[in-house]
Amino acid sequence: MTIAQKRPTSPKLDNSFLSNLQKQFPELMPPAIALVIFLVIWQLFSWTPGATLPGPIQVIQETWILIIFPFYDKGGTDKGLFWQIFGSLQRVAISYTLAAIVGIALGILIGVNKTMSKALDPIFQLLRTVPPLAWVPISLAALRQNEPAALFVIFITAIWPILINTAVGVTQIPQDYNNVAKVLQLSKKEYFLNILIPAALPYIFTGLRIAIGLAWLAIIAAEIVMSGIVGIGFFIWNAYQNNNVSEVILALVYIGLVGLLLDKFMAWLQNRILPEQK
Repeated sequence: MTIAQKRPTSPKLDNSFLSNLQKQFPELMPPAIALVIFLVIWQLFSWTPGATLPGPIQVIQETWILIIFPFYDKGGTDKGLFWQIFGSLQRVAISYTLAAIVGIALGILIGVNKTMSKALDPIFQLLRTVPPLAWVPISLAALRQNEPAALFVIFITAIWPILINTAVGVTQIPQDYNNVAKVLQLSKKEYFLNILIPAALPYIFTGLRIAIGLAWLAIIAAEIVMSGIVGIGFFIWNAYQNNNVSEVILALVYIGLVGLLLDKFMAWLQNRILPEQK
């Protein structure tokens, strides 16, 4: 009797899996077809006379060892792609966290204080337009070491969308909310926790999502020009100097995939905390 009761569970699981697959099929097919077309066009262009870049087949052939052995570690900067990406992600995590803390705090400050906003806004608008690479020589001159300089470049690149979006979110709090807070005579702490943060949170998450992409871009740019540090940016520059174009292309693919995953993670986190944004 026990065996008979257990047997029907397998078809149900299979049916559930097939049902989910059928639901996702229409969404998966268009990007899959587009990817195949892109790879075919790329391969055809690589076969044209005078082509200098390898096609996808050649890239896979020349980087197969890197693909199947991402965890190798021979010491120094001679490491597999997993460790190169992991090193870059560690720097992004540290600097992005600091940028989020400082950016949200400053954003709230200038959002609630008009005098501070008028005083600091021109400086912020000026600094936020500076490209990440332009900060590299300044950070190296000031900090004298590659690692802290790379962390600073990520921080100074990621902070602006967080800061600005937080400030906008604070200034966009509906007046009705402020009127209710006055009527209820909420303390500053209660106003901050129950009115300001919930109202500004969608704007804050918009800034955080933009910033994570910028942080990932900044670390690649910083590592390319900073020697001797384990990271995917340094891996690209080292491969280019050794004329390993296929390795550069493979690293670019990994960079794009990691960037996509970071963005999807932030979107998932936003939907978990702000279900109404789904």
